Amino acid sequence: MSQISFADAEYAGKRKKTRREVFLEEMNQVVPWKALLKVIEPHYPVAGRGRRPYPIEAMLRVHLMQNWFALSDPAMEEALYEIASLRNFAGLALSEPIPDETTILNFRHMLEASDLAEDIFKQVNALLARKGLLLKRGSIVDATIIAAPSSTKNEQGERDPEMHQTKKGNQWHFGMKAHIGVDADSGLVHTVTTTAANEADVEQVADLLHGKEQQVWADSGYRGAPARVARDVKWHIAARPSDIAKLPEGVAKTRVQQREHAKASMRAKVEHPFRVIKRQFGLAKVRFKGLQKNTAHLLTLFALSNLWMARRQLMGQVRPQMA
Repeated sequence: MSQISFADAEYAGKRKKTRREVFLEEMNQVVPWKALLKVIEPHYPVAGRGRRPYPIEAMLRVHLMQNWFALSDPAMEEALYEIASLRNFAGLALSEPIPDETTILNFRHMLEASDLAEDIFKQVNALLARKGLLLKRGSIVDATIIAAPSSTKNEQGERDPEMHQTKKGNQWHFGMKAHIGVDADSGLVHTVTTTAANEADVEQVADLLHGKEQQVWADSGYRGAPARVARDVKWHIAARPSDIAKLPEGVAKTRVQQREHAKASMRAKVEHPFRVIKRQFGLAKVRFKGLQKNTAHLLTLFALSNLWMARRQLMGQVRPQMA
Protein backbone atom coordinates (compact mmCIF):
# COMPACT_ATOMS: atom_id res chain seq x y z
CA MET A 1 0.00 0.00 0.00
CA SER A 2 1.37 3.41 -0.97
CA GLN A 3 2.05 6.10 1.62
CA ILE A 4 -0.92 8.45 1.82
CA SER A 5 -0.41 11.99 0.48
CA PHE A 6 -1.53 15.21 2.18
CA ALA A 7 -4.38 15.56 -0.34
CA ASP A 8 -5.60 12.03 0.33
CA ALA A 9 -5.26 12.53 4.09
CA GLU A 10 -7.42 15.66 3.89
CA TYR A 11 -9.98 13.75 1.80
CA ALA A 12 -10.04 10.88 4.33
CA GLY A 13 -11.05 13.34 7.06
CA LYS A 14 -14.37 14.22 5.48
CA ARG A 15 -17.50 12.65 6.99
CA LYS A 16 -20.10 12.08 4.26
CA LYS A 17 -19.66 9.05 2.01
CA THR A 18 -20.62 9.47 -1.62
CA ARG A 19 -22.57 6.82 -3.53
CA ARG A 20 -19.37 5.97 -5.38
CA GLU A 21 -17.56 5.33 -2.11
CA VAL A 22 -20.37 3.14 -0.80
CA PHE A 23 -20.37 1.18 -4.07
CA LEU A 24 -16.60 0.65 -3.94
CA GLU A 25 -16.72 -0.41 -0.30
CA GLU A 26 -19.37 -3.00 -1.07
CA MET A 27 -17.57 -4.36 -4.12
CA ASN A 28 -14.31 -4.47 -2.20
CA GLN A 29 -15.94 -6.90 0.20
CA VAL A 30 -17.41 -9.26 -2.40
CA VAL A 31 -14.78 -9.48 -5.16
CA PRO A 32 -12.74 -12.70 -4.69
CA TRP A 33 -9.41 -10.88 -4.85
CA LYS A 34 -7.13 -13.80 -3.98
CA ALA A 35 -8.69 -16.09 -6.58
CA LEU A 36 -8.49 -13.45 -9.33
CA LEU A 37 -4.90 -12.52 -8.50
CA LYS A 38 -3.95 -16.20 -8.62
CA VAL A 39 -5.38 -16.40 -12.15
CA ILE A 40 -3.56 -13.29 -13.40
CA GLU A 41 -0.21 -13.59 -11.63
CA PRO A 42 1.39 -16.19 -13.97
CA HIS A 43 0.78 -13.84 -16.92
CA TYR A 44 1.84 -10.57 -15.27
CA PRO A 45 5.30 -9.15 -16.06
CA VAL A 46 7.90 -9.47 -13.32
CA ALA A 47 10.40 -6.83 -12.27
CA GLY A 48 13.53 -6.75 -14.40
CA ARG A 49 15.99 -4.18 -15.66
CA GLY A 50 13.28 -1.89 -16.98
CA ARG A 51 10.70 0.10 -15.11
CA ARG A 52 9.28 -1.76 -12.15
CA PRO A 53 5.69 -2.88 -12.89
CA TYR A 54 2.85 -1.58 -10.75
CA PRO A 55 1.51 -3.98 -8.11
CA ILE A 56 -0.73 -6.54 -9.78
CA GLU A 57 -3.59 -5.92 -7.35
CA ALA A 58 -3.52 -2.19 -8.04
CA MET A 59 -3.81 -2.82 -11.79
CA LEU A 60 -6.62 -5.32 -11.31
CA ARG A 61 -8.53 -2.80 -9.19
CA VAL A 62 -8.01 -0.12 -11.85
CA HIS A 63 -9.25 -2.53 -14.52
CA LEU A 64 -12.41 -3.33 -12.57
CA MET A 65 -13.12 0.35 -11.98
CA GLN A 66 -12.81 0.93 -15.72
CA ASN A 67 -15.58 -1.61 -16.24
CA TRP A 68 -17.79 -0.33 -13.41
CA PHE A 69 -17.61 3.31 -14.50
CA ALA A 70 -17.30 2.83 -18.31
CA LEU A 71 -14.03 4.77 -18.53
CA SER A 72 -11.62 4.77 -21.45
CA ASP A 73 -7.89 4.37 -20.80
CA PRO A 74 -7.19 8.16 -20.85
CA ALA A 75 -10.30 8.86 -18.77
CA MET A 76 -9.25 6.23 -16.22
CA GLU A 77 -5.82 7.82 -15.87
CA GLU A 78 -7.36 11.26 -15.35
CA ALA A 79 -9.88 9.88 -12.87
CA LEU A 80 -7.08 8.42 -10.76
CA TYR A 81 -5.53 11.89 -10.52
CA GLU A 82 -8.81 13.70 -9.87
CA ILE A 83 -10.86 11.34 -7.66
CA ALA A 84 -9.44 10.33 -4.31
CA SER A 85 -11.90 7.48 -3.74
CA LEU A 86 -10.66 5.75 -6.91
CA ARG A 87 -7.02 6.13 -5.84
CA ASN A 88 -7.85 4.76 -2.40
CA PHE A 89 -9.63 1.76 -3.87
CA ALA A 90 -6.60 0.99 -6.07
CA GLY A 91 -4.14 1.55 -3.21
CA LEU A 92 -2.46 4.44 -5.03
CA ALA A 93 -1.39 7.90 -3.85
CA LEU A 94 -0.45 11.15 -5.56
CA SER A 95 2.92 11.02 -3.79
CA GLU A 96 3.88 8.12 -6.08
CA PRO A 97 3.51 7.52 -9.86
CA ILE A 98 -0.02 6.88 -11.13
CA PRO A 99 -0.50 4.31 -13.96
CA ASP A 100 -0.75 6.13 -17.27
CA GLU A 101 -3.17 5.25 -20.06
CA THR A 102 -0.60 3.06 -21.85
CA THR A 103 -0.02 0.99 -18.70
CA ILE A 104 -3.77 0.59 -18.27
CA LEU A 105 -4.12 -0.40 -21.93
CA ASN A 106 -1.29 -2.94 -21.69
CA PHE A 107 -2.90 -4.59 -18.67
CA ARG A 108 -6.16 -5.06 -20.57
CA HIS A 109 -4.29 -6.40 -23.60
CA MET A 110 -2.51 -8.88 -21.33
CA LEU A 111 -5.87 -10.14 -20.04
CA GLU A 112 -7.21 -10.41 -23.61
CA ALA A 113 -4.14 -12.17 -25.01
CA SER A 114 -4.32 -14.84 -22.29
CA ASP A 115 -8.15 -15.19 -22.38
CA LEU A 116 -8.25 -14.36 -18.69
CA ALA A 117 -11.69 -12.73 -18.78
CA GLU A 118 -13.26 -16.17 -19.02
CA ASP A 119 -11.17 -17.35 -16.06
CA ILE A 120 -12.28 -14.30 -14.06
CA PHE A 121 -15.91 -15.10 -14.90
CA LYS A 122 -15.41 -18.72 -13.80
CA GLN A 123 -13.74 -17.74 -10.53
CA VAL A 124 -16.60 -15.38 -9.66
CA ASN A 125 -19.17 -18.08 -10.40
CA ALA A 126 -17.18 -20.63 -8.41
CA LEU A 127 -17.48 -18.29 -5.41
CA LEU A 128 -21.23 -17.91 -5.99
CA ALA A 129 -21.64 -21.69 -6.26
CA ARG A 130 -19.74 -22.26 -2.98
CA LYS A 131 -22.03 -19.75 -1.28
CA GLY A 132 -25.09 -21.61 -2.55
CA LEU A 133 -26.19 -18.84 -4.90
CA LEU A 134 -25.91 -20.83 -8.15
CA LEU A 135 -28.19 -23.84 -7.74
CA LYS A 136 -28.31 -24.95 -11.40
CA ARG A 137 -31.76 -26.53 -11.16
CA GLY A 138 -33.10 -24.48 -14.04
CA SER A 139 -31.93 -21.99 -16.65
CA ILE A 140 -33.39 -18.98 -18.45
CA VAL A 141 -31.92 -18.08 -21.84
CA ASP A 142 -32.10 -14.80 -23.73
CA ALA A 143 -30.09 -12.43 -25.89
CA THR A 144 -29.69 -8.68 -26.24
CA ILE A 145 -28.37 -6.54 -29.09
CA ILE A 146 -25.42 -4.28 -28.34
CA ALA A 147 -25.01 -1.51 -30.90
CA ALA A 148 -21.77 -0.88 -32.77
CA PRO A 149 -20.78 2.28 -34.67
CA SER A 150 -22.34 2.10 -38.13
CA SER A 151 -20.38 4.99 -39.58
CA THR A 152 -17.69 4.36 -42.20
CA LYS A 153 -15.85 7.58 -41.32
CA ASN A 154 -12.78 5.87 -39.92
CA GLU A 155 -9.27 4.92 -41.03
CA GLN A 156 -10.46 1.77 -42.81
CA GLY A 157 -13.47 3.45 -44.38
CA GLU A 158 -15.71 0.53 -43.41
CA ARG A 159 -17.87 -0.81 -40.61
CA ASP A 160 -16.63 -3.54 -38.30
CA PRO A 161 -16.77 -6.69 -40.50
CA GLU A 162 -17.57 -8.89 -37.49
CA MET A 163 -20.71 -6.89 -36.70
CA HIS A 164 -23.91 -7.18 -38.73
CA GLN A 165 -27.34 -5.64 -38.89
CA THR A 166 -30.65 -7.18 -37.95
CA LYS A 167 -34.25 -6.06 -37.85
CA LYS A 168 -36.13 -6.07 -34.56
CA GLY A 169 -39.70 -4.93 -34.78
CA ASN A 170 -39.66 -2.18 -37.36
CA GLN A 171 -36.15 -0.96 -36.57
CA TRP A 172 -32.75 -1.99 -37.92
CA HIS A 173 -29.84 -2.49 -35.52
CA PHE A 174 -26.13 -2.84 -36.34
CA GLY A 175 -23.85 -4.56 -33.85
CA MET A 176 -23.50 -7.81 -31.92
CA LYS A 177 -25.56 -10.02 -29.63
CA ALA A 178 -24.80 -11.12 -26.11
CA HIS A 179 -26.46 -14.47 -25.36
CA ILE A 180 -26.72 -15.52 -21.71
CA GLY A 181 -27.89 -18.45 -19.63
CA VAL A 182 -29.19 -17.38 -16.23
CA ASP A 183 -29.77 -19.43 -13.08
CA ALA A 184 -33.55 -19.66 -12.64
CA ASP A 185 -33.33 -19.45 -8.83
CA SER A 186 -30.96 -16.52 -8.38
CA GLY A 187 -31.05 -14.69 -11.72
CA LEU A 188 -27.23 -14.82 -11.91
CA VAL A 189 -25.47 -15.41 -15.24
CA HIS A 190 -23.80 -18.80 -15.59
CA THR A 191 -22.98 -18.79 -19.35
CA VAL A 192 -22.14 -16.12 -21.93
CA THR A 193 -21.70 -16.39 -25.70
CA THR A 194 -21.51 -13.70 -28.37
CA THR A 195 -22.37 -13.49 -32.06
CA ALA A 196 -23.05 -10.91 -34.73
CA ALA A 197 -26.46 -9.29 -34.36
CA ASN A 198 -28.01 -11.25 -37.24
CA GLU A 199 -27.49 -14.64 -35.56
CA ALA A 200 -30.77 -16.30 -34.58
CA ASP A 201 -31.14 -16.63 -30.80
CA VAL A 202 -32.06 -20.32 -31.01
CA GLU A 203 -28.71 -21.15 -32.69
CA GLN A 204 -26.89 -20.55 -29.38
CA VAL A 205 -29.27 -22.33 -27.03
CA ALA A 206 -27.26 -25.55 -26.69
CA ASP A 207 -24.15 -23.57 -25.68
CA LEU A 208 -26.08 -21.61 -23.04
CA LEU A 209 -27.09 -24.64 -20.97
CA HIS A 210 -24.65 -26.01 -18.38
CA GLY A 211 -26.08 -29.55 -18.59
CA LYS A 212 -27.48 -29.95 -15.08
CA GLU A 213 -30.70 -27.98 -15.39
CA GLN A 214 -34.02 -29.80 -15.39
CA GLN A 215 -36.10 -26.92 -16.74
CA VAL A 216 -35.48 -24.13 -19.26
CA TRP A 217 -37.42 -20.90 -19.81
CA ALA A 218 -37.18 -18.88 -23.03
CA ASP A 219 -39.14 -16.43 -25.17
CA SER A 220 -40.86 -17.31 -28.43
CA GLY A 221 -37.65 -16.85 -30.41
CA TYR A 222 -36.48 -20.22 -29.06
CA ARG A 223 -39.37 -22.31 -30.37
CA GLY A 224 -37.04 -24.76 -32.14
CA ALA A 225 -34.79 -25.19 -29.09
CA PRO A 226 -35.89 -28.69 -27.96
CA ALA A 227 -34.71 -30.20 -31.25
CA ARG A 228 -31.25 -28.64 -30.77
CA VAL A 229 -30.59 -29.96 -27.25
CA ALA A 230 -29.92 -33.68 -26.93
CA ARG A 231 -31.17 -33.89 -23.34
CA ASP A 232 -34.47 -34.46 -21.64
CA VAL A 233 -35.40 -31.13 -20.03
CA LYS A 234 -38.76 -29.50 -19.46
CA TRP A 235 -39.17 -26.51 -21.75
CA HIS A 236 -41.18 -23.39 -20.92
CA ILE A 237 -41.13 -21.48 -24.21
CA ALA A 238 -43.40 -18.49 -24.62
CA ALA A 239 -46.20 -18.65 -27.15
CA ARG A 240 -46.51 -16.00 -29.81
CA PRO A 241 -48.93 -13.24 -28.80
CA SER A 242 -50.55 -13.57 -32.23
CA ASP A 243 -51.27 -17.26 -31.58
CA ILE A 244 -52.91 -16.46 -28.25
CA ALA A 245 -55.00 -13.72 -29.86
CA LYS A 246 -56.43 -16.26 -32.31
CA LEU A 247 -57.86 -18.42 -29.51
CA PRO A 248 -61.60 -18.12 -28.89
CA GLU A 249 -62.61 -16.27 -25.75
CA GLY A 250 -63.36 -18.52 -22.81
CA VAL A 251 -61.89 -20.57 -19.99
CA ALA A 252 -59.30 -22.26 -22.22
CA LYS A 253 -57.87 -18.96 -23.42
CA THR A 254 -57.77 -17.60 -19.88
CA ARG A 255 -55.77 -20.60 -18.71
CA VAL A 256 -53.30 -20.17 -21.58
CA GLN A 257 -52.90 -16.50 -20.66
CA GLN A 258 -52.27 -17.43 -17.03
CA ARG A 259 -49.60 -19.96 -18.04
CA GLU A 260 -47.94 -17.39 -20.28
CA HIS A 261 -47.99 -14.84 -17.47
CA ALA A 262 -46.23 -17.36 -15.19
CA LYS A 263 -43.59 -17.99 -17.86
CA ALA A 264 -43.05 -14.25 -18.36
CA SER A 265 -42.67 -13.70 -14.61
CA MET A 266 -39.85 -16.26 -14.52
CA ARG A 267 -38.20 -14.95 -17.70
CA ALA A 268 -38.11 -11.44 -16.23
CA LYS A 269 -35.08 -12.50 -14.17
CA VAL A 270 -32.95 -12.62 -17.32
CA GLU A 271 -33.47 -8.89 -17.87
CA HIS A 272 -31.76 -7.91 -14.62
CA PRO A 273 -28.16 -8.67 -15.73
CA PHE A 274 -28.80 -6.85 -19.01
CA ARG A 275 -30.04 -3.83 -17.05
CA VAL A 276 -26.96 -3.81 -14.81
CA ILE A 277 -24.39 -3.90 -17.60
CA LYS A 278 -26.26 -1.45 -19.83
CA ARG A 279 -27.68 1.05 -17.36
CA GLN A 280 -25.50 0.81 -14.28
CA PHE A 281 -22.17 -0.05 -15.92
CA GLY A 282 -22.85 2.12 -18.97
CA LEU A 283 -22.56 -0.34 -21.86
CA ALA A 284 -24.47 1.75 -24.42
CA LYS A 285 -22.34 0.55 -27.36
CA VAL A 286 -19.52 -1.91 -27.96
CA ARG A 287 -16.22 -0.57 -26.64
CA PHE A 288 -13.88 -2.30 -29.07
CA LYS A 289 -13.61 -3.60 -32.62
CA GLY A 290 -14.22 -7.29 -33.27
CA LEU A 291 -16.01 -9.98 -31.30
CA GLN A 292 -13.01 -11.29 -29.36
CA LYS A 293 -12.27 -8.11 -27.43
CA ASN A 294 -15.93 -7.36 -26.88
CA THR A 295 -16.52 -10.90 -25.64
CA ALA A 296 -13.77 -10.45 -23.05
CA HIS A 297 -15.35 -7.17 -22.02
CA LEU A 298 -18.79 -8.76 -21.67
CA LEU A 299 -17.47 -11.69 -19.64
CA THR A 300 -15.91 -9.24 -17.21
CA LEU A 301 -19.08 -7.15 -17.04
CA PHE A 302 -21.32 -10.16 -16.38
CA ALA A 303 -18.92 -11.42 -13.70
CA LEU A 304 -19.13 -8.02 -12.03
CA SER A 305 -22.91 -7.84 -12.47
CA ASN A 306 -23.19 -11.21 -10.69
CA LEU A 307 -21.20 -9.85 -7.77
CA TRP A 308 -23.29 -6.68 -7.70
CA MET A 309 -26.60 -8.56 -7.80
CA ALA A 310 -25.47 -11.01 -5.08
CA ARG A 311 -23.63 -8.47 -2.93
CA ARG A 312 -26.19 -8.43 -0.10
CA GLN A 313 -26.00 -12.20 0.34
CA LEU A 314 -22.21 -12.23 -0.03
CA MET A 315 -21.66 -9.37 2.40
CA GLY A 316 -23.46 -11.38 5.04
CA GLN A 317 -21.00 -14.23 4.56
CA VAL A 318 -17.61 -12.56 4.08
CA ARG A 319 -15.43 -10.42 6.28
CA PRO A 320 -14.72 -6.88 5.02
CA GLN A 321 -11.35 -6.23 3.32
CA MET A 322 -9.79 -2.79 3.40
CA ALA A 323 -8.66 -1.33 0.08
